[in-house]
Amino acid sequence: MSTAARSAAAPTGTHTAKPISYREALTQAMREEMERDDAVFIMGEDVGQYEGAFKVTRGLLREFGERRVVDTPISEAGFVGIGVGAAMAGLRPIVELMTVNFSIVAMDQIVNNAAKLGYMFGGQVACPMVVRMPGGAGHQLAAQHSHSLEAWFTHIPGLKVAAPATPFDAKGLLKTAIRDDDPVVFLESEGLYAKKGPVGDAEELVRFGHAAARRAGEACTIVAVGRMVWVALAAAEELASEGVECDVLDPRTLRPLDMETLAASVRRTHRAVIVEEGWPECGVAANLAARLYEQCFDWLDAPIERVSSADVPMPYARNLEQAALPGPADVAAAVTRTLRGA
Repeated sequence: MSTAARSAAAPTGTHTAKPISYREALTQAMREEMERDDAVFIMGEDVGQYEGAFKVTRGLLREFGERRVVDTPISEAGFVGIGVGAAMAGLRPIVELMTVNFSIVAMDQIVNNAAKLGYMFGGQVACPMVVRMPGGAGHQLAAQHSHSLEAWFTHIPGLKVAAPATPFDAKGLLKTAIRDDDPVVFLESEGLYAKKGPVGDAEELVRFGHAAARRAGEACTIVAVGRMVWVALAAAEELASEGVECDVLDPRTLRPLDMETLAASVRRTHRAVIVEEGWPECGVAANLAARLYEQCFDWLDAPIERVSSADVPMPYARNLEQAALPGPADVAAAVTRTLRGA
């Protein structure tokens, strides 16, 4: 296991680490950065008076006023574009999209403007903006509000992509993203907002490009993204009761990606299962599998397994929605297949 993975496995150095929710961790990160830097401001639909669709901006309008917590019209292309312009002018906007599917109508601003500015201006113009996007399924929000679009944004040069799975990482990665001079797509899981975990009161930034080891084992490497980290850990717990101990790794950022840590684990365990909530075609798991084959082919004792959502629009019916999502049993079955070499 690399030093990066070991050091990232758990919060360290905190003064008084106490359990807070993923939601609260994000709020703390924004509050602290707004207090630290007057250039930081928040904008988006219902972020002010309503305090955000998922209450992540709770209390910030009262603390910082309407010049720094800006309610916008329902116009994603418009206010993401304003965010790009504000970043070019020296501010540090945090743009909240109510859910990740609404980014689709702002892709021109994100992909053709924010991501390309540094390149097209020869490094003379920066775009230090964060676009926060809640996503994922599990809440019966049906086909148009249950997207997991990690692969779309990871595909784009010029963007950085973060997908925190824990409250500690939600806070630490968001603070890092706000201070970054490049545009960052910050992908939050709606299913994790109430998840609690230890977050210290000391300032602890989480560096991009450093994976976290969530569980140690020698039988198989499980790489999981975002909320799927918790699904993978549940599967690993089940497998451990049968004597099968797995490495569970959380990339934390998809751009930049810590391939060194992922590959080192696979070379040790000789097997890999990759878990994502997105669709299987051209997904994050497909990309990771390809890169692991390139770097670890001679060490693999079985084909790499991918676990993803079903290749269908997300159903509304609760039972069908659950059937379409990856669960611990799906991950455990994939690990069992690799152990059999099938």
